Amino acid sequence: MTTPNIDLAFATVTELSAAIQTRRLSPIEVVDCHLDRIKAHDGKLHAYIAVYGDEARLAAEAADKAIRAGHSAGPLHGVPIAVKDLVDMEGRITTGGSKAWAGRVSKTTATLVKKIMAAGMIVLGKTHTVEFAMGGWGTNEHMGTPWNPWDPKVARTPGGSSSGTGVAVAAGLASCGIGTDTGGSVRLPAAWCGITGLKTTIGRISTYGVLPLSTTLDTPGPMARSVEDCALLFNMLQGPDPNDPSTLHHTPDDPLPALRRGVAGLRLAVMPASERNGVDAAVLAAYDASLETLRKLGAQIVKLDLPLAFADFMARTGRIIGAEGYRFVGELVDDTTLPIDPAVRPRIQLGKGVLAKDYLLALSEREECKRQFERALVGVDALLTPTATTAAIPVVSVDQSGSPALFTRVGNYLDMCGVALPNGFTADGLPISLQILCRGYDEAMALRIAWAYEQACDWRTRRPPGL
Repeated sequence: MTTPNIDLAFATVTELSAAIQTRRLSPIEVVDCHLDRIKAHDGKLHAYIAVYGDEARLAAEAADKAIRAGHSAGPLHGVPIAVKDLVDMEGRITTGGSKAWAGRVSKTTATLVKKIMAAGMIVLGKTHTVEFAMGGWGTNEHMGTPWNPWDPKVARTPGGSSSGTGVAVAAGLASCGIGTDTGGSVRLPAAWCGITGLKTTIGRISTYGVLPLSTTLDTPGPMARSVEDCALLFNMLQGPDPNDPSTLHHTPDDPLPALRRGVAGLRLAVMPASERNGVDAAVLAAYDASLETLRKLGAQIVKLDLPLAFADFMARTGRIIGAEGYRFVGELVDDTTLPIDPAVRPRIQLGKGVLAKDYLLALSEREECKRQFERALVGVDALLTPTATTAAIPVVSVDQSGSPALFTRVGNYLDMCGVALPNGFTADGLPISLQILCRGYDEAMALRIAWAYEQACDWRTRRPPGL
């Protein structure tokens, strides 16, 4: 077997797939590379809560034999992946980021994991998450906070809640990974770790077997090194599941045929000028440069008035998350004898005092707001914003009473889909990110716009220092 001239640790899924399927590369080589890197670097980076080394090697050997025998399960066969520690795998411990669940053994396997395995992908292990997925900074008091690999000296926010997945992919400890997004939890770690994340629409990917935070807002999604990788993973993960009725109402939509159609003639909306207040200058400069890049590619950059400010979605989304989150883990956060993250406990307890009428009113307000925005976005293909107001900040500077999800929560509240992808770096070498929000169930459009932008730049080819 001839090893192709690619860096196994930082190759895209697309590159690995092509090499494996043409037998120029063995899954064994790829898995061994990632396991070796985990052993070398994860002591500091703390991306994984559990590594399934022996099982991954066995799976790689089986994949190698099957592919050589002409029995490939598909384009992702033999490609390694990391899974957020919110996703059940029968017989494995799934803690949901909580020390209180350190011995919680899963009784079922999530549908998305079954799809991963059916595609022949190899699960390297489970990655860290903010406790109960309730937080955007990426910190975890008791289980440990993953180290953002872009600053080897200062511990910076990795983004949450899918913090471990973001760090693992960015640092070359996995070729791709699974996150979940309730208020920005795929997009924020993608932004601060310099990778690409796809926030899917409710019902695109089954949540069966994924520990819930908010059944109204929870959406699993892929995190990877390229837009095309996210499209491939989305294709594999989407589809109907009788165990999740929300997946039965929408026909799967393959984004790959339209991925390379470009943006000429598309109408892309910029955020209102008032939303620029409080955004870091480097982030705004990267945002403006991204708009200009897309304009030069043929897109029409347009302005529009929005019915609400982005800040208005923080509290509106928080009420729904709090009420629904308290339903699932209220007994745990109310038990003061349990080791619950002191930053997470009050966020969940916000739901304790929400009356039924107020909760139902919040859901009703959401539906009305979705109708208002649908009217405002008529004739527009996407809404573009920064993903976060700043690059990653030092963990010691985090104000746990606040949230970095200013630009992301609108996507969950309005049930939109979106892509976060690199669009620059600060003077200190920290990643900056562009968010592309599209109407619900139009992942193909979000990925198409993102691919066009990605191809016009070289941001995704950079890697963290020393790795």
